[in-house]
This record gives sequence, structure tokens and C-alpha cells, in this order.
Amino acid sequence: MRVMTNSPISFPGLFGDWEFTAGEVALDIGKGIYWYGIIIAFGVLAAVALCLRLRHRFGLTEDNLLDLVLIGVPSSIVCARIYYVVFYLDIYRTADGGIDWGRAVAIWDGGIAIYGAIIGAFLSGMLYCRIKKLPIGAAADACVIGFLVGQAVGRWGNFMNREAFGGETTLPWRMRLLLESGEFIEVHPTFLYESLWNLAGILILVLLVTPHRKFDGQNTWSYFLWYGLGRFWIEGLRTDSLYLFDWTLFGEPIRVSQALSAVMILVSAAALFWNLVIRRPSPENMYVNRLARQTVEEAEEESTAEADENKEERGEESDT
Repeated sequence: MRVMTNSPISFPGLFGDWEFTAGEVALDIGKGIYWYGIIIAFGVLAAVALCLRLRHRFGLTEDNLLDLVLIGVPSSIVCARIYYVVFYLDIYRTADGGIDWGRAVAIWDGGIAIYGAIIGAFLSGMLYCRIKKLPIGAAADACVIGFLVGQAVGRWGNFMNREAFGGETTLPWRMRLLLESGEFIEVHPTFLYESLWNLAGILILVLLVTPHRKFDGQNTWSYFLWYGLGRFWIEGLRTDSLYLFDWTLFGEPIRVSQALSAVMILVSAAALFWNLVIRRPSPENMYVNRLARQTVEEAEEESTAEADENKEERGEESDT
């Protein structure tokens, strides 16, 4: 079941016969500048803008965040491609069983996975924090808000590419696409489900979790829990899942993203329970609050030093 390139898109249960007909290529230059890439870039810029606005809540500087972006974005792209190729390795094999490395690195032909991007971003972020001696929890708490922004916006690139949709449905918000065979199918718009789920996640983190954080890492574990729950559900509806090699569970192939989402849900729920219910950390120990105390102490020391210096000067004047 292959969807026609630049298939007209419609939502017959919502908008009747109206069709969206814009193609996936925005500018026909070279190999083409695709809407997918433009939308991803816009998502990254929106994510950076929001994180910069919120950085003070986590004790981060503008340089910290921009450095994380500069190393995180390329790392995410590389790891997103590696993740995809590993689980679709058979299509990159040559006739003799080797690997066609030219096709494997040809990311411009399509094929990246969001979980690979998240892994790449976290690995590069951890390295940066280790070098700069920043708490990874504080840095990650700011960055995961940006992840959700990028993911919410980026899913509309899937809409432009006519991909990442679900199985057939008769729900009022179903999406109609044209197959190469000339038949129409009406499917779950799973790109939209995930975009809206991530938008809700942004609101939860910014309005509910961040103002009441108890420990560095709380946003991060909340992100993993929220995204894991949504992705586990949505992945079960999709028709283009990556599978965990030829492994099966109860006679069914295992979807990689669902398996990873299940692990994320369990680990993040356990981490939140341990920290909030059992350990009960004091917010005073968060990086942003420690920096604030340090700033106050330094200001007090500077004020005391100035007062002592003034006393000495007044003493010298009285002696003369």
C-alpha cells in the first residue's frame, strides 16, 4: 500500500470535498528543498526561542543553551539516521550481503527516526555538561521543553510528505489519501495526534511542572513519561513502524518505538516516584537555587569588603 507522491489530502468528515494539494517540494533547486526540512528547521528555531526565554528558571546562560543546540542538532540528525538504518538494515544490503554505505548515509533520500534524534541529543548534551561541569538534570529540564516544541512542529513535515499515518478508520477526523493504484484510503492522521499530544506536553511542563519543580531532572522524567505514553498509543495505530528485527511477542512482531516507549514509561514513572515520594528532595538543592544563594553570598561578601575598606579610609583620615 503505497501513497501517491503529492497525493491530494482531504478530511472528508470535517471539510467535505476540500483538498490540500501542495507538493512536498517547496523549491525545485538541486535535489529539491522539501517542506519537511523547512518545517523541521522552523521547529528547531521555535524550540530555541522558548528555551532561551525560560533559561533563567533552570540556572542556564544563553551561551549554555546555544552551545547545546550547536552540538545537539547535528548529533540528533546523525543518530536519527543511524537508528533508522539499523532497524531497516535489510534494505541497505547489497546482493552479496554487504552494506551499501552510499545509500546508508544518503539521508536526503529520507529515513530518520525521532527516538534516534532524542538519544543523540542526550548523549551530546551529557558530554557537554560533563565538560562544562553543569548538572545534566538542570540542562535537560530546559531542553526537553524544546524537544516537545520541535516534535510538535516537526510532525507537520510528515503531513507534507504524506507519511506517518495510521490504519484505516471511519472517524470524523479521518484523512483521505490517494494510493498509487488509484484507490482512496481514509486513515488515522497520526501525525496530528502526536503533534497535539506534544503541544499538551509543552503546556503541562511550562505551566504545571516547571513552576513547582522539586529536583533537577523532574521535567526530564516527566517528558519521558508523557511522550512515552503518547507514543506507545500512537505507534500502535501507525502502518510504517520500525520493527525489532524479526522478534515477536505473543506471535506479533515487536514495534521498536512501542518497546522503547514501554521502557521509558516504567523507568520514568519509577524515577518520579522515587524522587517525589520516597526521597522527597528539597527545592533549595536545585542548581538554579544554589546559583541564587551563591550570588547573594558573593554580593554580601563584596558589600562587607567595601564597608571594611571605607572604615580603613576613614581611620586614615582621622589619623592625619
